[in-house]
Amino acid sequence: MEILWLGLAYVLGMMVKQLKLPPLIGYLIAGVILSAFGVSDENGLLHTIGHYGVIFLLFTVGLHLRIKNIVRPEVFGAGSIHLVISAGIFLLIAMAFGFSIIEGLIIGILLGFSSTVLAAKTLEARGELNAFHARVSIGILIVQDLVAITVLALTGGGIPSFWSFGLLLLPLLRPLLFKLLTSSGHEDLQLLYGLLLAMGGAALFEVLGLSSELGALVAGALLSGTHESDELSEKLWGLKEAFLVGFFLEVGLAGLPNMNDLLFAGALFAVLPIKAVLFFFLLILFKLRSRNSFMVTLTLTSFSEFTLIAGMVAASAGFIPESMIIVFALLIAVSYTINAPLSAKSNNLWKKFEHKLIPLERNVKHPGQQVVSLGGAEYLVVGMGQAGSSAYDYLKEREYRVTGMDSDPAQIEYNLGKKRRVVYGDAQDAELWENIDLSSVKAIMLAMPYADTKLQATKMLRENNFTEDIYALTMRDEEHQALKEAGANAVCLPLIQAGRKLAEISISEQIDGSMSLDLNMKPINN
Repeated sequence: MEILWLGLAYVLGMMVKQLKLPPLIGYLIAGVILSAFGVSDENGLLHTIGHYGVIFLLFTVGLHLRIKNIVRPEVFGAGSIHLVISAGIFLLIAMAFGFSIIEGLIIGILLGFSSTVLAAKTLEARGELNAFHARVSIGILIVQDLVAITVLALTGGGIPSFWSFGLLLLPLLRPLLFKLLTSSGHEDLQLLYGLLLAMGGAALFEVLGLSSELGALVAGALLSGTHESDELSEKLWGLKEAFLVGFFLEVGLAGLPNMNDLLFAGALFAVLPIKAVLFFFLLILFKLRSRNSFMVTLTLTSFSEFTLIAGMVAASAGFIPESMIIVFALLIAVSYTINAPLSAKSNNLWKKFEHKLIPLERNVKHPGQQVVSLGGAEYLVVGMGQAGSSAYDYLKEREYRVTGMDSDPAQIEYNLGKKRRVVYGDAQDAELWENIDLSSVKAIMLAMPYADTKLQATKMLRENNFTEDIYALTMRDEEHQALKEAGANAVCLPLIQAGRKLAEISISEQIDGSMSLDLNMKPINN
């Protein structure tokens, strides 16, 4: 049976990938097809696999999370108000279809949530998990998840134990957890440590009557803000992706709706655009820039897996009809299918609507405001990770005027602590390159980890008439060609360069046993 699940998921995932859609849509369709043929998760294996996938995903989200960002007005304020208003609209629709006030209220609250899984996956895939709009999105999702936990408790998910107050002491463990992470090295022990902490956090919260998903996220958050945590997140990538296949298959296996379910689902789905508009204007009200408001809105315009999780608990306790599970599954599947491709094209969509949305901004200083001055820098390094900071130090040692740029507050804080001049800037934001003064800049080095981010930045720089050199750090031949076509006049392929240098040294007659490898290599430009 497992072979059937995996085989169908792979085939349909590959098919939708050819259509430029995320494979997760194929996994959802695979689940629906299996359900139509009477296949079910009788032994609960698929549920277990999917559950661990969500655990690992939320743990990696926590690794990028700064808890203090949750209490920001645009996060807690906008998230709370949006949930109340959208829940009220869903309540009215449910009552119009004959549901009681209690049933309608539970349905309304559950449908007010947005998908943490989908949001995290799309943000991570676009390389934007550390961007300002991503931090706002994740913060709002956490606020919603806290409400979901309350719903779980009130509808039969258990009452938190008195000992749960002891979780407030968890931050005291940060030094020990950091030490263990560092001591684990960079190989399999590091991965094992991450899995242990993710599952341990989930188990601890569950024992105390709280959400295991929240426990995994908190466990990750305890390690956030370090280079080691970023490395651990990368190691968990493939593992959590494989396990999440089980989650999306399980969503599809929920079954097929009847005609009444379809009518009710249609009425509920019609509210989704209203949720989107409400998100946008609330964020504008809380002083966000139009672009950030637009990006957050796209990220959060979907229904949530928590709707299904909490809905199953509520249905088993008799608070809502069992048929609502199928309705929830349908809404989630359709919203995923629509939201995923729209989110993938978020930057293109913003360019299409920015002339209409920018005038809606409030005339105040906005959170996440882009830098407009580089202080006369001769060189700009975008992406201040290990590679970017090394490039910065090389130029600084030779007394060039250099400025670093990053969209991750943790990276900015770290580099400022190293006495580097680093400013905030989202390289995928067209407004940054339109307004920033680059007149003194001789060259820009793009050292961000994601290829799409570097490609977008290169295109926008050229569109805004930056004529000087653009160098991009990349690891793959196809990325090299795409960047070259976009206007990067030179790109670095470190592994290829290292291989060539190694071969050069091996055939050199001047090499003796005491000579070291010199990697002062020129960029590849062909």
